Amino acid sequence: MTGGIPVKRIRIAQIGVGHDHAGALPPAFRALPDRFDFVGYALPEGEAETYANKLGCFGGAPRLTVEEILADPTIDAVAVETAEVHLTKYALLAAKAGKHIHMDKPGGADLAEFEALVAAVKEMGVVLHLGYMYRYNPLLAPLLEKVKAGDLGGIFNVEAQMNGISPPTREKRLWLDTIPGGMMFFLGCHMVDLVIEILGVPERIVPHNMSTGIDGIRASDYGLAVFEYPNAKPHAQAIVKTCAQEYGGFPRRQLVICGTAGTVEVKPLEMHAGTTGGQVTEAVTYKDPKWNDRGVQEISDSYDRYNTMMDTFGRMCLGEVENPHSPEHELAVYKAVLQAAGMI
Repeated sequence: MTGGIPVKRIRIAQIGVGHDHAGALPPAFRALPDRFDFVGYALPEGEAETYANKLGCFGGAPRLTVEEILADPTIDAVAVETAEVHLTKYALLAAKAGKHIHMDKPGGADLAEFEALVAAVKEMGVVLHLGYMYRYNPLLAPLLEKVKAGDLGGIFNVEAQMNGISPPTREKRLWLDTIPGGMMFFLGCHMVDLVIEILGVPERIVPHNMSTGIDGIRASDYGLAVFEYPNAKPHAQAIVKTCAQEYGGFPRRQLVICGTAGTVEVKPLEMHAGTTGGQVTEAVTYKDPKWNDRGVQEISDSYDRYNTMMDTFGRMCLGEVENPHSPEHELAVYKAVLQAAGMI
């Protein structure tokens, strides 16, 4: 309610709970009661049994079928949070039903299906919003705007790492073997998104992904890809690395951007903010050529990873703000993810 005038709320439903971030969205909807009316959820692909331990996130909201969600004209938007391989399938169904779409990243494994999704959202005039949460990081987002405005001069190098180790790590790495593209597809997509945001679409992507073979697991649990921009001014390249078996990997998740007038290092990209329950991000900017320059340090206030992202999605659905990432941009990012993962 604003000045006694009722504010339009987005009636939203969720399809799936298999994605790692699926459990965070219903609490985000409940935390934004002036923006969203969370009407229920559907569990396709046998997810009610596979992910029974995650269903508490829905907080007693009604369980619906996919068909009920898509056929309900009062439902404005759908959050698609299935396991990765099914994401695009259900987003495409939602687009054809005229629903605005928040789809977690990176999408399914089928390029033609993603292309069909892009065509459908354009035809239906609905929002396609991908769950790349670093786009909304309160320190990183304005920093990237400064970089694109020339604050570091011409960019010639980007290094992006998204590593970690998940207890029990053996089970997570076994699961990775079910994901086409392995770790580069699963988490490397975040870093690919940042590289494309900074440098644009590369002229060539060279994947160097492998399996460590630790514990006899054959999954592609170590991802590395080089993005080449030989015709950029200055010439540029980027390196994306992502590993599922790296002690200390989470606090060393980082983004380094080197330009002709300075360097910025964002590390950690996220870290838990102690008792507040939120996240913080730290960065150092270097603009003095002295070898012992310690740079200028920044640390964000504590923030919630999802609330700003979902609030902005709601505003996009209402036409209050324009999505800065067009469907064509999302397709370019997706293609780059597939190339970096060695899938095309």
